[in-house]
Amino acid sequence: MTKDKSESVVLGDIGGTNARFAVLHDGVVDDVEHMKVSEYRQFADALDTFIKSRSAGRSIRNAIFGVAGVVERERCALTNNPWIVAADELRARFDFSRIHIVNDFEALAWSLPHLTAKDLRLIGGQKPNAAAPMVVLGPGTGLGVAAYIHGDRGDFVLGSEGGHATLPSASSREDAIIANLRAQFGHVSAERVLSGPGLENLYRVIASLDSQTVAQWTAAEITEAALANRCAVSQAALDTFCGLLGGVAGNLALSFGAQGGVYIAGGIAPQLRDYLPQSQFRSRFEAKGRLTSYLEPIPTYLVLHDDPAFVGLQFLAGQET
Repeated sequence: MTKDKSESVVLGDIGGTNARFAVLHDGVVDDVEHMKVSEYRQFADALDTFIKSRSAGRSIRNAIFGVAGVVERERCALTNNPWIVAADELRARFDFSRIHIVNDFEALAWSLPHLTAKDLRLIGGQKPNAAAPMVVLGPGTGLGVAAYIHGDRGDFVLGSEGGHATLPSASSREDAIIANLRAQFGHVSAERVLSGPGLENLYRVIASLDSQTVAQWTAAEITEAALANRCAVSQAALDTFCGLLGGVAGNLALSFGAQGGVYIAGGIAPQLRDYLPQSQFRSRFEAKGRLTSYLEPIPTYLVLHDDPAFVGLQFLAGQET
């Protein structure tokens, strides 16, 4: 976007529930501010509030945003909230000279080569193949997927809407869960289960299948109860969640040939830093029949960095348009 480090760039990681902003100036990203989407009618209002609080008398003429949805012609209608992020509207309101909009998981994928050992927790596998593709997926308000690929003419990121691919089953129990969800939603994507709302879906369906009466808990409450061993249905939901996450991650490793590693990011994953390694996640990742031996060496990592998208956004901001 710009090679002049003296120019300020506003960076944004815009999800279904939270909008995160920071300013890049002189090659340094300042503190990331977290804002609730529900508190602002439109994206530009949240951005305006942030810029007024951080501009400190300097003009911010450049912007790069990672947004949780399909980006077409510099515009995105977010998948899991009513906001629209459109470059032409933002240029007119904020007088930006340069603006770049990408999918949020594309930004995350650009961060992968720059994450350090302290940003990651290894969950199975061996040393990555440094020349092979890497995949990142992450359950949050939705489920994002992208791949980082090394090319002869330079590295590139392949964005996707892989979170909306059909959810696979590996057991009769999962068949029953998916059948129940299909009756509610029609198509059952991976995101219908592997997200915050998805964990809530799992919890309700499992309670119904097991004829249990449960409280109407949020994903955070379900996770807390499961980790504290306070609710059998919550534990069953979280166990199923981790197993299905491993199965989907293994499918993506096969689809992209991701011998460079598979990275689990998103808002939910860090809460499972101790639970995920003990769950079925890794065994389900590897359980691919004749290709199990192909998957066994591939490392899977839990991303522990608080705001990894900003690592990728900073990298992109340093590139020429």
